[in-house]
Amino acid sequence: MAVATDTIRCHTDGNGDTIDLTSDLAQSIAASGLRNGVATLFIGGSTAGITTIEFESGVIEDVREVLETLAPSDRDWRHHKRWGDHNGHSHIRSALVGPSLSVPFLNGESVLGMWQQVVLLDFDERPRSREVIVQLIGE
Repeated sequence: MAVATDTIRCHTDGNGDTIDLTSDLAQSIAASGLRNGVATLFIGGSTAGITTIEFESGVIEDVREVLETLAPSDRDWRHHKRWGDHNGHSHIRSALVGPSLSVPFLNGESVLGMWQQVVLLDFDERPRSREVIVQLIGE
């Protein structure tokens, strides 16, 4: 077994900005030299998440709408009172989606469904520079 680590850097617009990381993951797998194993993607920070969706505008808007229903941005969150900012909803959305995702790879390619892409969802209320750590374990 071998371990390889890569970093995907991206800039987001915040407010539910959705970034397709699928090709970045493919590049990380190829650069690792590993053929079979598992890749874990992890976003540091508590106002973003990583998941899989079909990366198309309808699904992206549907996800935003559902998360707005579950954790509304206009609610007076306790976080706002404690810290004086206005991104309490971002923290809740991040907790719901989660900061990491594991994707198996075989023969040097990720094992994703035909309409399944790996995405970063940035829930913060402002643009951010983000770093996603990709750690690959395999042979």
